[in-house]
Amino acid sequence: MAKNDPYAALRFKEFNIFLVMRFALVFGWSMQFIVIEWQVYAMTGDPLYLGLIGLMEIIPALGMALFAGHIVDQREKRNLLALCIAAFSLISFGLFWLTSDEISQSWTKDNILYGIYGLVFFGGFLRSFFGPTIFSLIALIVPKKVYPNAATWSSSTWQMARVLGIAFAGFSINWIGVHWSLCIIFGLVLVSFIVLFKIKKKPILNPKIGEPVMQSLKEGVKFVFKTKAILGALTLDMVSVLFGGAVALLAVFAEDILKVGPKGFGILVAAPSVGAFLTMLITAYLPISKNAGMKLLAAIFGFGVCIIVFGLSSIFWISVVALFFSGVTDGVSMVIRQTILQLKTPDHMRGRVSSVNSMFVGSSNELGAFESGLTAKLMGTVTAVVFGGTMTLITVVTTGIVSPSFRKLDLTKDLEAHENDNSE
Repeated sequence: MAKNDPYAALRFKEFNIFLVMRFALVFGWSMQFIVIEWQVYAMTGDPLYLGLIGLMEIIPALGMALFAGHIVDQREKRNLLALCIAAFSLISFGLFWLTSDEISQSWTKDNILYGIYGLVFFGGFLRSFFGPTIFSLIALIVPKKVYPNAATWSSSTWQMARVLGIAFAGFSINWIGVHWSLCIIFGLVLVSFIVLFKIKKKPILNPKIGEPVMQSLKEGVKFVFKTKAILGALTLDMVSVLFGGAVALLAVFAEDILKVGPKGFGILVAAPSVGAFLTMLITAYLPISKNAGMKLLAAIFGFGVCIIVFGLSSIFWISVVALFFSGVTDGVSMVIRQTILQLKTPDHMRGRVSSVNSMFVGSSNELGAFESGLTAKLMGTVTAVVFGGTMTLITVVTTGIVSPSFRKLDLTKDLEAHENDNSE
């Protein structure tokens, strides 16, 4: 393989199978999130109920994150992921059942909402396992020297699945309704489950099998907090996602501000993912390991600016462009963060480090959704989005000033070290 081969990870058969599995799973998960948001807003007309969706998912995801990381590091990864997908299929089927005509006619609106929130809560529990398991499995499929390339293609697949899943959800709601859209999601989850078994079981690399839980958790958290590159990247992304979570309010913008209906809603929600996906494809050809710290700061600053422009816009195409470029900047941020995690994390700690990552960044998506719903209720929708973008800018500037070591972060030497390890 050439040193800068943009297709290095794709030359491994199991990695391609992994990408197919991840695409189907993320497509379904992303589609489900949008369909449920639309259904809840249609039932209530209140943005606070959209925020509660995020809250219901973050409580178990955050509470179980560290314990999930410990379990992932102690277990075989493929079968553990299969168990998670099987459980997720039950959630998809449950939502399909809750939106049937029979249930809508025999249950009260409040009881249906309780059922939806209950299944979302269970999904948050599962989510605490998905991130660490997938992150660890990638490292067992490809050699270390192609970790950055694998991270780029994996993130690109995730974004492409989000683009298509989110966009399709908007059109699907319009074409066949919420109920049958959820049936499609259930089918996609089953596809991902079947494809996963094309990947062979992998060895457990943790030399401390049976290690006491609290000792294991302490070791994982301590590693993250003493590794400044990881801690800085996670903290910066967490705050930007927390305050820049405008996506949770897109149903309100589509219906009440831009007045574009479900089709426009699908376009709005897909726009950031389109931008992120295109950016990730470019980074496969133009690696961004050099001066990674400054690039990450610049990307998140640009993200904050885009969120402010979106919040102030009352013109549909300007809103779409702003969201597109928010995805471009977010794509750069995601690739850099995943590369930092892959290069800086030892094999036996990947589950725990990824769990801390999910606490910092992954869960902040749901907490950001709740924050957006709450601030929209208190301040108004437009003010809430502009406030979030402004807080993102303040965070980036503050981090750049108080952390000169992060500004100077460069991953080139780490990448060269891994290439040398594999060549020996």
